Amino acid sequence: MKSQHHPHHSKSPAITLDKLPVRAVATIQDIKAGHHDGGALKRRLMELGFVPGERVQVLRRIFFGRGPLAVRVGTSTFAMRKLESSLIEVVVA
Repeated sequence: MKSQHHPHHSKSPAITLDKLPVRAVATIQDIKAGHHDGGALKRRLMELGFVPGERVQVLRRIFFGRGPLAVRVGTSTFAMRKLESSLIEVVVA
């Protein structure tokens, strides 16, 4: 007899964009501010279209995940460093 039940239709936990598998589509949940830039990087990401509610996809990882990511948000594609992608919280769609 099972005593614990975890429903499969519950919402996926948020992960950061740098952890999103290649080709998986996710929805941006939040953008965290960098620790030492006073929010400048967060503002720049949001100006580029990385805003909560937008769909995002990792197209490819360079150097086996240690290099930049190719990321699509909306209809635009960006090369993004791990630093920036680790500030973007997403939920897998």
